[in-house]
Order: sequence, then C-alpha cells, then structure tokens
Amino acid sequence: MKKTLVVGGANGIGLAIAHKLANNSACEKVYIVDKQPLKSIHQHEKIETYIFDLTDTDYSFFDNFADIDSLIITAGFGRLSLFKDIEDQHIVDSFNVNTISVIRLIKRFYSKIESEKDFYCGVMCSISGFMTSPFFSIYGATKAALKIFIESVNVELEKAGTTNRILNVSPGSIKGTGFYHGETDLDMLNELSSEIIKALDAKCDLYIPQYEEIYKTVLQRYHDDFREEGRHSYEYKLKSGRIKM
Repeated sequence: MKKTLVVGGANGIGLAIAHKLANNSACEKVYIVDKQPLKSIHQHEKIETYIFDLTDTDYSFFDNFADIDSLIITAGFGRLSLFKDIEDQHIVDSFNVNTISVIRLIKRFYSKIESEKDFYCGVMCSISGFMTSPFFSIYGATKAALKIFIESVNVELEKAGTTNRILNVSPGSIKGTGFYHGETDLDMLNELSSEIIKALDAKCDLYIPQYEEIYKTVLQRYHDDFREEGRHSYEYKLKSGRIKM
C-alpha cells in the first residue's frame, strides 16, 4: 500500500489507519478526504488532506486520486435513538453518507479493484449490519445494505478472475474513535488499526474484531432467535448508560 486514499480519515479509526500506514517505510503518500479538517496535532509529512462533503452530487473530485493502490472508506455516523424520535433528514443523510457514498466511491475506483494488479479496498461497516439493533435501526440498516453489497460484489470480483476483494470491517463499539463525540485516541486504536491493515494486505473479505471473544456467540444467538436477541440488545443498550429515555 504505497498510495492510499482514506475517506473519512480526519478522526477515529480512519485517522489511526492513516497514521499507521504513513509510519510504514513502504508508504509514499496517504490522502485523507473528510468533511472536517485534520487537526494540527495529527499532521504528518506523508499525509495530504482535502475537504469534501460526501453528500455532494458531483464526485469528479475523486479523479484527483488516480494514482492510488488502496482505498479505505471509514466515513459514517450514527445516533442511538428510537426510530420514532428520528427526523426525516437524519434518515436521508445517514443513507447518503453511510451507504450511497461508499457504493459511489467503489464504483468510481472499480476498474482498479477489478484489475489483475493488486489493489486494496476496505470499508468500515458495523456488527449492527448483521443483526437486530434497536436504538440503531437506521444506522444498522445503512450498514446491512453495505454488507449485502460488499458480499455480492466480491463474488463478481472472484468470477472476474481478480484476487482483489473488498474488506468488510464490522466491529461493535470501539473505544477511542470519538464516535460518541469524544476525542480520537490513537494509542487506543493502535492494535485495531494494525489488524485492519493486516486483513487488507491479506485481501480478506470480512474482519469482525473480537469475533471469537464476543461476536461468535452473539451472532449464534441472533441466528437461533433474532427476536429474543433483539430484546437482549434493547436491554443491554439501556443498561449501558448511552441511552437517555
């Protein structure tokens, strides 16, 4: 991964991945594209930053990155809230940023992904895209759509004869990302960013952090009885203190 485009890399796991790549001697350049500017404390000599709003209808801006050999999309947002309390605009914005922008970006760079030449592509999805997730109905729906999209396109890539794949990274709650309006902590994200890069380099199609420790059991419970697992998730979120009823 000599030249990487990280979309949504001004903070959180995207920023951690960008720094991890930039600190590798094999890396020549990391381009960060985000709606927010990169804070001065996170500047790096190998990182170039650009401002772009993913809700924009014109994606020709991304023609500036024709030289990349890897694409990592970490942009996205969510809000823990009952569906009845969510505004229409939040629904539209959620799908535009979390889902449609990802599909458009992959479409824009698809000739690189489908080629015989090595190309590395990863998308930050969510474990909520695999199961019932009350209080996260819209966020989970945006990620579930990505899950099916990535799985479907990966089969097409396989049948096209390329070894390149799109990596679906589907974690649960990640500490240190600032997802709930906190500050990004690169030290806390160091191990996870390393594991994601390792999965990208191996051209894996799915990486679920803490799968053996946590999510293997959770997904089995969901498979056995999705209604009961939904109730369990509802109560778990209430007890976590992240919900204000």
